[in-house]
Amino acid sequence: MSTVVPPYLEMYRLTKAFPGPRGPAVVVENFDLRLARGEFVALLGHSGCGKSTVLAMVAGLTELTSGGVVLDGREIDGPGPDRGMVFQAPSLLPWLSALDNVKLAVDRVYPHATEAQRRDIARHYLERVGLGGAEDRFPAELSLGMCQRAGIARAFSLAPKVLLLDEPFGMLDSLTRMELQDVLLELWGRDQRTALMVTHDVDEALFLSDRIALMTKGPRARLGEIVEVPFPRPRERGALLEHPEYYELREHLLAFLESQESHVEAA
Repeated sequence: MSTVVPPYLEMYRLTKAFPGPRGPAVVVENFDLRLARGEFVALLGHSGCGKSTVLAMVAGLTELTSGGVVLDGREIDGPGPDRGMVFQAPSLLPWLSALDNVKLAVDRVYPHATEAQRRDIARHYLERVGLGGAEDRFPAELSLGMCQRAGIARAFSLAPKVLLLDEPFGMLDSLTRMELQDVLLELWGRDQRTALMVTHDVDEALFLSDRIALMTKGPRARLGEIVEVPFPRPRERGALLEHPEYYELREHLLAFLESQESHVEAA
């Protein structure tokens, strides 16, 4: 008799409405999604469909209108260090060095460690994202890509139960974007953190994720379809592009997005 493993992260009937001049504006309605422990899921949809709203509700940064979020058997009712967040724009404090920005997170989850131990942990994660020689630089002295590397290091340094990524590479040029995708995949592969990433980039979703959750076009956006990503790990970009199923899956995802656009235009 097989044992049913409960989901590690569960979103059930998530609904978010904002007040408007003609009554509540429902952005997301009855959104359901479940992630297994260690799974990487991409949330894909058109800009403005409510992807970031879903992520903010999971992060505890946005209050739910209705529904709920359960992480590792506990219902979430606010933000916490069990969720590491990486935003689209680097969110580093400009008056702190890269090391001290990461150490802010380390201080919260390792309160009983010594100052030297906490600095060593922060330094370790900066080295893992390729910033070992830039730990004493301030954000103004770093490129956008380097700032985002520091943001990724900070999120992983929390040792979170789930990693939440809100289009973390959306502001980067294509070369830097690919470099940081590789950094993220290498870090995730070592720690196997449960991850939920918002993106509108089909190729990014196929390269990084185990499953892709497709959102319908808003308003009242919800889960439209889930696509399994069959490519073996570890992944290498060139080999992925040669996989016989890659372009078939890519066309399927693009067709879904196009159908949503057509549906809105027809309405």
